[in-house]
Amino acid sequence: MRARMIRRRQVLGMLAATATLAAVSAAPAAQAADAYPTKPVRIVVGFPSGGAPDILARIFSEKFSLGQPVVVDNKPGAGGNIGGEAVAHAAPDGYTLAMGTVGTHSINGALYSKMPYDMVKDFTPVILVASTPNVLVVHPSVPAKNVQELIALARSKPGQLTFGTPGVGTSLHVAGELFNTMAGTKIVHVPYKGRAMAIPDLLGGHITMMFDNLPSALPVVKEGKLRALGVTSAQRSASAPDIPTIAEQGLPGYEATSWFAIFAPAHTPKDVVAKLNAELNRIFTLPDVQTKLKTLGLDPVLGTPEKLADYQRSEIAKWAKVVKDSGAKAE
Repeated sequence: MRARMIRRRQVLGMLAATATLAAVSAAPAAQAADAYPTKPVRIVVGFPSGGAPDILARIFSEKFSLGQPVVVDNKPGAGGNIGGEAVAHAAPDGYTLAMGTVGTHSINGALYSKMPYDMVKDFTPVILVASTPNVLVVHPSVPAKNVQELIALARSKPGQLTFGTPGVGTSLHVAGELFNTMAGTKIVHVPYKGRAMAIPDLLGGHITMMFDNLPSALPVVKEGKLRALGVTSAQRSASAPDIPTIAEQGLPGYEATSWFAIFAPAHTPKDVVAKLNAELNRIFTLPDVQTKLKTLGLDPVLGTPEKLADYQRSEIAKWAKVVKDSGAKAE
């Protein structure tokens, strides 16, 4: 009997000690999440300054109110993969974040034969910040005044119409390939080394059309130098409500938006992610920020990390099929 009592006390003592150790080990993690951030936060942008990913990162930096600065770190190259890789291999502590895009976190995995990171496994979703439609623009000499007329024209002249892009494998390239697939057309892709080289040829009538980011295209359209036939989003853009969607002009289901989201490295603590998510939801619903986004042609999305994860999965599946069907590959 006495031996049993001794063993019972030993077992109870061991259980108590285990519980104490668990509580002690959990305490620093909880305290770290509560204290976060205790040093500057770095957000990596895989593109040059001035573009939509950079603008959104700098809004985040300017409006961040958790007591530490946010540093924007531009690491352009390889379609955003260089910046993505830097974050994928960073410590999962919430102090290094990525401004991801439709390219870096949904298209590139199908385009590049070898990726420096896994678009899903190497990241923790934080928030889907904003999206922007592309817009299909044509040279004024093109007789088509709407998407249906363009499709009819392209079908009557297979292989004779052309669409320019900033390069093979860009989101604007796959937007054009999706158009060809859904419309049953054979509009020839003409890749350039950047938008700055494609636009002059379009303005000069050397290529027929182009899918361009709405914020970049609107000023040229308003000047009458190009004609906008349709936006690539599911709904009309608040920045250009007079431009109908491509989907409502005979291609139901067509959608090819550019989107921007913040990711942390895989295994970042949930409490830290929740804190970042709440702060980003606050920042991008500020009235002055909303006004700025509308001016730029960017539509805020926001929501939970789970919303971003679900959306990313659907986008990966969608663009993998488009890339496979088109045979597009990154150079």
